[in-house]
Amino acid sequence: MLEATLVFESNIELHGDCYQIKVFCRADGRHFAKTHFGEDDIIINDGSSLQEALAKHEQLLPLAIKSRQVMQEFKGNIKRSKRSR
Repeated sequence: MLEATLVFESNIELHGDCYQIKVFCRADGRHFAKTHFGEDDIIINDGSSLQEALAKHEQLLPLAIKSRQVMQEFKGNIKRSKRSR
């Protein structure tokens, strides 16, 4: 992976939970924002500037969170239905 420097860090509260956003700058000048949901679960958005990467990330983060919630609910329903047989 290319080297990157952390240039911005913040937290955002969505639906009562707090999520950390880190924005990095690559050697080529492009930026990317990352949020870790778990060890192997990360959302990354890039942009030509810190502002662009952060704006994309903040716009898409609620969708990423909701999609994970839906998947957890779906997996929970499958497990429950298997037990009821």
